[in-house]
Amino acid sequence: MNKTVIGVLASGRGSNLQAIVDAIEAGRLDAKIGAVISDNPEANVLKRMAASDIPTICIDRRQFARRQEFEAAVAEELNIRHVELVVLAGFMRILSSYFIDRFAGKIMNIHPALLPAFPGEDAQQQAVDYGAKVSGCTVHFVDEGMDTGPIILQEAVPVLEDDTAETLSERILHAEHILYPRALALYCDGRLKVEGRRVQISEASSDK
Repeated sequence: MNKTVIGVLASGRGSNLQAIVDAIEAGRLDAKIGAVISDNPEANVLKRMAASDIPTICIDRRQFARRQEFEAAVAEELNIRHVELVVLAGFMRILSSYFIDRFAGKIMNIHPALLPAFPGEDAQQQAVDYGAKVSGCTVHFVDEGMDTGPIILQEAVPVLEDDTAETLSERILHAEHILYPRALALYCDGRLKVEGRRVQISEASSDK
């Protein structure tokens, strides 16, 4: 059985990408990374992947006059490499309907909160400011809303009395590194089915 080819879009340090790479190498994720694309020439993710044999491309958003031109360039690179699932790992660009339509139902994201609570930026600070006792992370399919797509998996993380956004972020990030590869494995094993707003997870096949 062929491995699912995933394409990772990342703008920052690439720790979730590293967790995905580690899961593939450990045999927990039956996938192949067809490309890592960053919109940021200074992103640490590019340095992190420099010594690997994974195709790594920088497509600088500043070199394009319009967002759709940038997204078309990203989509072309993904298509050239036969990417079947687009994985957002700290990608700091909001994708337009143009891009989402091209990969409908095949874009996955992770958010550092228990959606629908605290969507958008600074979710950890939102949780601390609100006085939440529990936060966490959510893996979801991407739609045209802000962190509104169908939820695949969630993991709760307690908010401690002395937490800052930074300390909470680090504990949530640890949970992300476990949850994201798990969600990707469900997709690659063909166990996810979207019905309306709900993501149904089927039982693992006995012949796997």
